[in-house]
This record gives sequence, structure tokens and C-alpha cells, in this order.
Amino acid sequence: MSGSFHLPTAIVVAGALLLLLGLVRLLRQGRRGARGFVSDVDQATHATLHTASLAARHLQDGLTTEGTARAAKHLRALLGSAALAVCDHTSVLAWDGAADHHRQHAHQDAAEVLATGRTIVLGHDAVGCGDPDCPVRTAVIAPVVTEERVVAAVAAYGPHASAGLARATEEVARWVSTQAELAELGRERTRTMEAELRALRAQISPHFIYNSLAAIASFVRTDPERARELLLEFADFTRYALRRGGAFTTLAEELRNVERYLALEQARFGERLRISLLIAPEVLPVTVPYLAIQPLVENAVRHGIASKEGGGQVTILATDMGAEAEISVEDDGIGSDPEAIRRVLDGQSGADSVGLGNVDARLRQVYGDDCGLVVETAPGAGTRVSFRVPKYAPGVHASS
Repeated sequence: MSGSFHLPTAIVVAGALLLLLGLVRLLRQGRRGARGFVSDVDQATHATLHTASLAARHLQDGLTTEGTARAAKHLRALLGSAALAVCDHTSVLAWDGAADHHRQHAHQDAAEVLATGRTIVLGHDAVGCGDPDCPVRTAVIAPVVTEERVVAAVAAYGPHASAGLARATEEVARWVSTQAELAELGRERTRTMEAELRALRAQISPHFIYNSLAAIASFVRTDPERARELLLEFADFTRYALRRGGAFTTLAEELRNVERYLALEQARFGERLRISLLIAPEVLPVTVPYLAIQPLVENAVRHGIASKEGGGQVTILATDMGAEAEISVEDDGIGSDPEAIRRVLDGQSGADSVGLGNVDARLRQVYGDDCGLVVETAPGAGTRVSFRVPKYAPGVHASS
């Protein structure tokens, strides 16, 4: 099943919290007195976690020049150093603090760490300058490592280098490594979703397109006005289905495209295809993955109703479930073998059923395994496919 991004992400986040708590212990070691209802240790923990969260906002896209520059002041606050630099293999991504004239030497200072991946301490002979008032006399430089590759270095500059500062700098560098890994996981998820969407677009049934155009053509002489309306529906449907936009849309937009699809299918099936929509107005603005519902409806029509003598009914429901919205597509068609559906959702089936597996994979990638498709079916008993999405999810926004 898809959704493999969530377990590594959870592990990385847990690791990040452990690193931060370790940093708190290093920076605040020995402070155990209590004042009022909050001890010094509690205050230090809260302050450190808050500062780290501020830095994390700027590193959500990875070690970009702009984001790293904004995060640098928070990283320096974590260490309490006079200055801090972050360097990658080509440049100084950020410098924050005093003694800006040392910035030009920061990349050279970090060269050994970038090459070896080992933390080093530089003394006055390597870092010091001729200014007697300059607070930069030493540096502790630690590697930022992702997937066993050194991608950057964090350098803490100050008047002296203690063992505590060395350990704290290593902890901050590990935390930055975690943020870089999370950003890469996010990019990987985006790339995967884009690939899934390309696959889904490629699976828009040639038979549907041919049958739609044939149905439209059949009305050209007998009912030109309806032929014109269907042609406009077909144009709008294909424009939406093949658009190059974001990965998300509103439920209202998705349902509007489903209505276009059904108008074209009803032109083909006539009274054999009956439609019922029960939509709670409260959930229309909810953001859903683009092309999450139409493939489910197409599956109901193609595999449930088309092969049933006398046709049948497709019911689409969107229900307000408090913090979530539930969407379901039901048909009273011929049903399916549950084991065959399980193979589809496991990605073991052929292209004919790619719609279900594709939608399931994208839902799990975005919201987690609890939000994957739920399929209830049996031969001769029709099919119900449903899923739930949170009304509000971080980083999930409909395209404008």
C-alpha cells in the first residue's frame, strides 16, 4: 500500500524532538531550581523548543539561501554564540551575529568539515583577527548530514570554545539535518503525487472519449441544442481533467466536473443510468485532491452499471462529519470480488482499474493511511467506495 512517507516522517520528527531535548540539557545543565509554578528547566525547555520551531518554519523547503538566512538568527539563539554561519559546498548560505568581516572566511573555515564530515574546533590562530574588540576568536564547526552525505556545515563563532558548545553545535547540526531530510521527504511526496496524476490523466478512457463524441454526434441532427450543450460539457470536462495546476481543488469544483462526466454518460446510457447526489453544503469548500472523485464515479459506471441488465443507480454523497468530510460513491451494479479490489489497492492489478489504486495512493500520501479508500462490495451486491478527509490539513490548499 502507499503511505510509506508517514512512518519515516514520524521517526524523523521524534528524532528531532529528542535532539532538541538533548540540546536543552546541554545548554541548561545544572539548572534545577524552581520559581513559582515553572522551574528553570521547564522555562529553558519551552524557550528552546519555541526557538527551534521558529527556525523550522524557514527550513521547510530545505537549505535554501533565503530560508537558511532567516533561520540563522534562531539557530544562533539556540547556541548563544557571538556569530553563526551555515555553509554548503559552494557558498556561505547564512551569517548571523557580530564580526561580519569573518563571513568571507567562513567557507574556508568549514572546508575540512564539508570534506570529512567530522566536527572540528578552530582556535585563535585559525580564526582570530587583528581587532582587539572582536568577539570572534574560536569556532566550532559541525556537519549537516542527510542520507549519509555531508550537505552543509554549521559554525558557531565566539570568544572561546568549550566542550559544552561543541556538543551543542553538533546537536543543532543534527537538528538542521533532520529539517533537510523532512524537506526532501516533502519534495519526494510532491514528485510522487505529480507522477500519480500524470498516470491518472493517461488513463482517461479512450472508450469514454470515443463514446462521448459518438453520443454527441447522434444528437447533431435530432437535437442540435442538446448536442451543443454536450459538446460544451465535454470541452469543460477535458479541460479540467487535463489541466496543469495544483494537486488540490475544492469539493465543489470536483463535483462540478463529476456532473459534466455524468451528463456525458447519461447521453450514452439514457434511462439506464440514474443519478442521485446528496451533498451537504457545509463541505463544498473543503479541499480534496484533484481528480479524487471522478475516477470513483467512472469505476461505478463502467464496472458496476454498464454490465448490469437494465442499468442501475449511482449515488454520490458528501457528508459533514464534524472535523472531517466523508465522500462516498455507491452503485447497485454487479459488484466485484473483494479480493480483486484488494489487489487493485495494493497496486497489483492492471491498468483497467488504475483509478481506484491511484486515488487511494494519493489520499494516503497526503492524509495518512486512515484516510485511504474503504471499499465495500460483493458479487451481485453493488459497490460502495468512501473516504474521509479533514476539513483543514497543514499544507493542503486548493489552487486558485
